[in-house]
Amino acid sequence: MDLSIIKISLSSLWRNRLRSFLTIAGIVIGIMAVIIVFSAGEGLRGLIMAQVESWGSDFIEVETKVPSAAQASAENAMGQASITTLKNADGQAVAKAPNIKDVYSAVMGQAVVVTDQDSDITQLWGTTASFLNIDSGKVALGRFFTDEEDESLARVAVLGSEAKVKFFGDSDPLGKSLKIGRHNFKVIGVMASKGAIMYMNMDEFIYLPLTSLQKLIMGIDHISFVIAKLKNTDLTAATADDLKILMRERHNITEADKEDFAVTTMVDAIDTLNKILGGVSLLLIAIAAVSLIVGGVGIMNIMLVSVTERTSEIGLRKAVGASEKKIMLQFLWEAVFLTFLGGVVGIALGIGLSFVISLAAASQGFNWVFVIKPMSLVWAVGVSVLIGLSFGLYPAQKAAKMDPIEALRFEV
Repeated sequence: MDLSIIKISLSSLWRNRLRSFLTIAGIVIGIMAVIIVFSAGEGLRGLIMAQVESWGSDFIEVETKVPSAAQASAENAMGQASITTLKNADGQAVAKAPNIKDVYSAVMGQAVVVTDQDSDITQLWGTTASFLNIDSGKVALGRFFTDEEDESLARVAVLGSEAKVKFFGDSDPLGKSLKIGRHNFKVIGVMASKGAIMYMNMDEFIYLPLTSLQKLIMGIDHISFVIAKLKNTDLTAATADDLKILMRERHNITEADKEDFAVTTMVDAIDTLNKILGGVSLLLIAIAAVSLIVGGVGIMNIMLVSVTERTSEIGLRKAVGASEKKIMLQFLWEAVFLTFLGGVVGIALGIGLSFVISLAAASQGFNWVFVIKPMSLVWAVGVSVLIGLSFGLYPAQKAAKMDPIEALRFEV
């Protein structure tokens, strides 16, 4: 390798360093975006997988689902109507199915909650007493409600840890009253801090007996989902099939595309999440690729300008014996150096911003791990160099093909 060619290329870039820096802006933004996408994708995947794994693999969920557009009404097909066919009795039927150890049913809502300290619209979680037998949450103070309280529409409430602070501050809330909607509820317990699950901060919820939330607050008779704990995880797939048959029988459904429910195992949930994360990552990478292409076009444009401005220099070099190959390599090296520098700066900014994102997520209570895979850095550098070679080739060839006599006569 002729090092003098590299030296000439670097010298030329340094003489026009401001223009060189502005030229690589598109490359910097594109590479930075790719690094952030890779890092954030890994961090989000790790966060979600950790939460899914914390639930365990011995769960099956039965939830409401809008039937396919071909079979649903136009209103349902557009997602404008809620499905209300999943009932409390469905949860009780699931509990009697083979290989089911325990079950809890739930519905979520919101209402204005009022105490002497605060008043605000608050998320409510209505569930059965078996919730704690399945969920990983624990009661830090007091107790959870019983089956008898659920069946009798008891006006009792268990506060999430943040809800407790919001409505009662540092005082002991046990035995105190809070108004939810038009009814007064007695506080009987406070949950231990649990943090966020997916997009929901469980510590902000107020937990009520299922029937109390349904009848007294929301005026409904349906539920949102049923969570079932399995006896034997080796029979997960078979159990899911059994529950689909059970729900079809209960809802008088004979065709799969008319199903108003979905049965999801933890394996299904992980597969779905991976597909969603993969799709989002591809979309963001495609957007970043546009920036890289724009940056590549910018590199080609500035290199063509550089070739024109340095026509006399090219003619002089060829006149004293420089070959077409050396001229082409000089300009090709300049393009590669520009994009390589853009790649390095983009990587540095991408890593820095990815770290800031991880800190911001951690400050919000998410167990977000800062991850930078070495292969993503190798990929970024490789793409940078490839862009330099691809978009710098034409200007380099144009410079190499110049006639030395015509070039020496040229005036900018």
